[in-house]
Amino acid sequence: MKIKEKKIIYYEDELNDEFSEAVIVPRAIDENYKYKRGKIWNAFSWLVQNVLSLPIKLYGIFCLYKVKYVGKEKFKKCKDTGYFIYGNHTQAFGDTFIPSMANFPKRNFFIVNPENISMKGSGWIIELLGAIPVPGNIKATKNFMDRVEEHINKNHSITIYPEAHIWPYYTKIRPFKSVSFKYPVKMNKPVFCFVNTYQRYGKNNDKVRIVNYVEGPFYPDQSIPFKEAQEKLRNDIYDTMCKLSQNSNVDVIEYIKK
Repeated sequence: MKIKEKKIIYYEDELNDEFSEAVIVPRAIDENYKYKRGKIWNAFSWLVQNVLSLPIKLYGIFCLYKVKYVGKEKFKKCKDTGYFIYGNHTQAFGDTFIPSMANFPKRNFFIVNPENISMKGSGWIIELLGAIPVPGNIKATKNFMDRVEEHINKNHSITIYPEAHIWPYYTKIRPFKSVSFKYPVKMNKPVFCFVNTYQRYGKNNDKVRIVNYVEGPFYPDQSIPFKEAQEKLRNDIYDTMCKLSQNSNVDVIEYIKK
């Protein structure tokens, strides 16, 4: 992407402000939502994830974002087990496939907000691509956790964006809570993190590309109480992501606190 005049966005709350352009009314994810699907659905989902969507993903990687991966070979250390991936949330489109292409052909799933699967006419495609919506009530939570654990036990990866909200082209790491780190602690599975950084390139350094840095694996500390292990893992990932984010060298959008 060619660098144009810098856009400015004013924000108030790093934890809750959302700057995605899409305005979607979320569907209810309750006990009636089918987290577990049949064999035909699963087979078609694999076909969509790893075959039919591949040309679009490759176009995004090589043409749209000019993605360069640094450290993706680290995923091979855990190729025979399921694991969790945490990343910064800065692209509405790119965040759906950049981590999946980093550890391809392992099947990668995403824990998402209900809005992601609530678009009329296309929400089911997002589900086929691996979206797992967070539950909306306690009754749905068991089905959700069963589905997450099932994927991990099948040696799939699950990507989580702990910042929760999209801030396009943001070059720092926003504060995030430790709630999503209960999954690897509960299942005692390895964790990776990645940061999409924004860097200049081209003959005149007038273009921007994504350079994706991968770090890990990290492991939950099973020698301390659950909540402490959850918080420790969160802090380890947050500190690492902050360090990796320093590789960005251009601000396409400037974010200013009101």
